[in-house]
Amino acid sequence: MRFLSARSDFDHNRFFAGIARGIAGALLFALPMLMTMEMWELGFYMDRTRLLVLLLINLPLLVILSDKVGFEETSTWRQAIRDANIAYALGILASGLILVAMGVVKADQSFHEIIGMIAIQAVPASIGAMLGRSQLGGQSADNGDGDRDTDNDDPVHRRETSYSGELFLMAVGALFLSLNVAPTEEMILLSYKMSPWHALLVIAASLMVMHGFVYALSFKGSHDLAEGTPSWHAFVRFTLPGYVIAGLISTYCLWTFHRTDDVGSTQILMAIVILSFPGAIGAAAARLIL
Repeated sequence: MRFLSARSDFDHNRFFAGIARGIAGALLFALPMLMTMEMWELGFYMDRTRLLVLLLINLPLLVILSDKVGFEETSTWRQAIRDANIAYALGILASGLILVAMGVVKADQSFHEIIGMIAIQAVPASIGAMLGRSQLGGQSADNGDGDRDTDNDDPVHRRETSYSGELFLMAVGALFLSLNVAPTEEMILLSYKMSPWHALLVIAASLMVMHGFVYALSFKGSHDLAEGTPSWHAFVRFTLPGYVIAGLISTYCLWTFHRTDDVGSTQILMAIVILSFPGAIGAAAARLIL
């Protein structure tokens, strides 16, 4: 998806198709949260400092994500920042339109409430808009030989990712799934229901599912170990760091959404373990879908 063309003859059809993909990606990623009551309520009472921190964190995240799997292959920071701003704008637009269409945002509400609801929803929506190309890439024009190239042949999809880049994509995947469930009351409810043995089982299950999701199953985009590489290498190099990242992301999400306020340390730890389960799956699946 390209929003701007380096050619003198600007391709309007491609431009508007890119806008449509961005909005579709925003809806694909954010719709579950747009229809979640806890997310609406957060727009009313969420601490504005925490909301501002979340919004500020999302900006560099989008810039780096733009460089790796964004609208097009970027060669400068200016291009990455441009695409990140477009994705953020599409996320805000899609969130506002859906909230108005569902009757969540009304004219008689205060400006403070409206801005809060749209701002918090715009974070996952902007990530979805940025990933609109990789998720919803269509076919390009005929290449002159009678064949049609797909977006999967673009440099964006052929780009190699460094180890640090892999960890970053894991963090994005963990953040996306964690954002879906962190605002819900069930996180706190489960933390009270779980025993230490349950927590250990969830941790073990998270590691096994995370490792198997990418390395044991033959999914597109999974990592193939080089011949002669020990089987534990991938576990130590990717799975364990990925789970730690998922845990840190989960902790941040719980704090941001006030799920750690006035809660005992044991329940906080249990909530982190529970939230790290979908976070770990998101981290493992990130490289498959981004």
